[in-house]
Amino acid sequence: MSARFDEHGILVVGASLAGLRACAALRKHGYDGRLTVIGDEPHLPYDRPPLSKEFLAGGTDGADLPLPVAGLGITWQLGRRATRLHLAARTVEVDDGTRFPFDGLVIATGSTARPWPAAPAGVHTLRGLDDARSLRAALRRDGRLLVIGAGFVGSEVAATARGAGVDVTVVDPAPQPLHRAVGEAAGEFVAALHRQAGVDLRTSTKVVSLEGVRKLTGARLSDGTEVPATAAVVALGSAPATGWLAGSGLDITAGVRCDRHARVLRRDGTPAPGVVAAGDVTRWPHPWADAPGVTLGHWSHAAEQAETAAHSLLFPGAPASYRPVPSFWSDQYDVKFRSVGLPALADSADVREYDLGARRLDVAYFRQGRLIGALTGNRVARIAAYRAQLAADLEGR
Repeated sequence: MSARFDEHGILVVGASLAGLRACAALRKHGYDGRLTVIGDEPHLPYDRPPLSKEFLAGGTDGADLPLPVAGLGITWQLGRRATRLHLAARTVEVDDGTRFPFDGLVIATGSTARPWPAAPAGVHTLRGLDDARSLRAALRRDGRLLVIGAGFVGSEVAATARGAGVDVTVVDPAPQPLHRAVGEAAGEFVAALHRQAGVDLRTSTKVVSLEGVRKLTGARLSDGTEVPATAAVVALGSAPATGWLAGSGLDITAGVRCDRHARVLRRDGTPAPGVVAAGDVTRWPHPWADAPGVTLGHWSHAAEQAETAAHSLLFPGAPASYRPVPSFWSDQYDVKFRSVGLPALADSADVREYDLGARRLDVAYFRQGRLIGALTGNRVARIAAYRAQLAADLEGR
């Protein structure tokens, strides 16, 4: 039997992929009541992966970014930032003091990019559409780009900028790009791609300070050198957007803590009635991960967990379970990287193919001798077999 939301309906906080997919799943499962979405950006939901690739390169004007919203019967409250959840009163307060009541709540506020403190003009982060527009305008001007952080976003931005003919310096404290996410071999492969493309890659080095009074002129590094730059991208990761949930009684340690049904947990470990969450903002249990679970910023995770959240909200007596084989992709230069599982949790790796000349890579990742993930470069066809093996492992747990 489904839950009833007759008085105030369901409120979704976060006009993101996760928020939109939750709305679509609610309608698919038969919910026909009031559905309101609060979003801090002025834009309707849009696709984020192209922001560091096609859109940044100028290959699209952004007309293809919006996600389909027709037919969902959503009341949009855009450009309004949630500031507080009053759980007992079952209301969400926004930045102008307005309170939105709810019977059911979906938390899908995603994550925020980690900024550089007191940065001069010309320093960017890349999280939303307006960020990408600002950075794209900067890349069109003559100058040199500094990328601080060589994770997936930093590496994609560097590859896109080099493809546009921009001089690029990348600085990262790890010994290789993506080292923490995919390990040494894959990191070496990506480092070689950057250097072959003409990127000035500085690893095992940190940016100590950004120079310039009003406008960025460069950076001083921990090895004592200085690099010139007229624009910079801070790509030092992200943090779950949970500030508005402080004092709500929910467990927001390193993300909104959920159970395997996407139900949000209170600090005492019990589910908050009628509250679910999905996407980057969540921390949730996975059979391959230690407690208290994992957070993921992948497109597929946001879409899939939103489906679980919607089902569990509507059918609390028979909640859905979320036990995915995580997946992500990254296009850099002429290499299509595809991954499944959780390579970052591995304790060993088997490099099955490493051919820089042919632009091909295949790495399997293991934890305590069991396959936990895989990463391929221009070997997309091999991912299906890895996925099947990982899915079989989950079935046995």
